Amino acid sequence: MSGENETPDDPPVVVKIGGAKAVDPAGAVGDVANLVGAGRELVVVHGGSTVVDEVIERLGMEPEYVESASGVTGRFTDAEAMEAFTMAMAGKLNTELTALFREAGVDAVGLSGVDGGLLSGPRKSAVRVIEDGKKKIRRGEHSGRIESVNADLLSGLLDDGYTPVVSPPMEGTESDGGVTPVNTDADRAAAAVAGALGADLVLLTDVAGVYADPDDPDTLIASAATADELRAVEDAAEGFMGKKVMAATEALSGGSGRVVVADANVSDPIVAALGGAGTTIERSALGGDPGDAEEAETGGGETA
Repeated sequence: MSGENETPDDPPVVVKIGGAKAVDPAGAVGDVANLVGAGRELVVVHGGSTVVDEVIERLGMEPEYVESASGVTGRFTDAEAMEAFTMAMAGKLNTELTALFREAGVDAVGLSGVDGGLLSGPRKSAVRVIEDGKKKIRRGEHSGRIESVNADLLSGLLDDGYTPVVSPPMEGTESDGGVTPVNTDADRAAAAVAGALGADLVLLTDVAGVYADPDDPDTLIASAATADELRAVEDAAEGFMGKKVMAATEALSGGSGRVVVADANVSDPIVAALGGAGTTIERSALGGDPGDAEEAETGGGETA
């Protein structure tokens, strides 16, 4: 069941499906099929950190994560790791997820951020990191921060009845005008897409939302509609959840009407999220200051 009465005025929905092993995409696939069948426009963005790590290890390398100067942890992606990243994300995961949607009756089209310049921005080849308590510069990085979304490409597909299924890598532009596929965080990619389309954003993960006490599921924060409530959410968000809340503020400041962080592993997870499950952050929570959405110095690499 769709669970919602769609109208022509309903905004599109961007759904980000997490890449952690604990996230089962099955519920989201069925939910997307029902919502699309009821006339709602959806774009799916997916992560894939677990599978990327598995491919890297299968190729005889070690996954490497680094801590930025601002304390955010992200993947360090050198040239070899980037090969594995592209194989896992655009090659394996995107194709498999697109096939699942098509099996469910969704006219899905798989795209990487490079296709049609869908997600683009300058490549970051060096990043500031903290190692052994000291600030250092790491070179050879393949990451980028999204500065442009080809919304016309997505809108054209949606108008024609297709459901885009989007994954990193993004199009990294070099100083000489060249193009290099580079890593970008999938939560923030979903945020950029949602902002560009003026869409609602649903970030599906393996917990019910943001908890005031990260160790206590009974402390779920249901909503944030004011600047003070948003600060409380930001203060409570730890680890991977911090990046999701950062993505939420970026989506809202970019044009999204609302963002929901919710559980992927429930029945009809998208409809549940749009109906009030999880943690809903409203655009009004930005107040007069959309917040500091500065790039974490890891380059925003995919983590979940």
